[in-house]
Amino acid sequence: MKRWLGPLLTMLVAAVGTHALVLHEAPRFIMGKATQRMEQRGIPLNRFVLAARMTPQTQTVVRPSPDLAYSICRFDFNRQQGPIKIVMAPYKGYSSLSLFDASTDNFLTVRGNGKQRQVALVAPGANAKGGAIASPSRKGLILIRRLAPDHQSYDRVKQVAQNDICQGATG
Repeated sequence: MKRWLGPLLTMLVAAVGTHALVLHEAPRFIMGKATQRMEQRGIPLNRFVLAARMTPQTQTVVRPSPDLAYSICRFDFNRQQGPIKIVMAPYKGYSSLSLFDASTDNFLTVRGNGKQRQVALVAPGANAKGGAIASPSRKGLILIRRLAPDHQSYDRVKQVAQNDICQGATG
């Protein structure tokens, strides 16, 4: 039995280490692939793009809510100089603005409550003065969700979303 103890202990340590590594790196890998696909589909940096109304034919992620309209903006402080100005235009009905880092962690969510919401986003380690929010990572996504359970409300979102802003100086 003693001669099996060393190999079993080695296998256990390797398994725990592999498990921890996968848990730590999987979110970054997933977000990296997601942003790479968005870039390939033409979703630019620093500009909101309203996704098509969610149906089984249009969904590109697992289980998006068919009752919500999604606008997305990619950010990359490796190709960004200065802060990013984010404005969620007012919408009558549920709306939220969420910011996600490179590990898929949501680091800020703001409810709309029928009002315009504005956020200044700065790079990690930058001076977050004047109420600016420092991103925990250099890359990430900004997501606006609005309740749009039918074609009429989705058409209203289309009009409102034209006034959303995700703007920064790339360089």
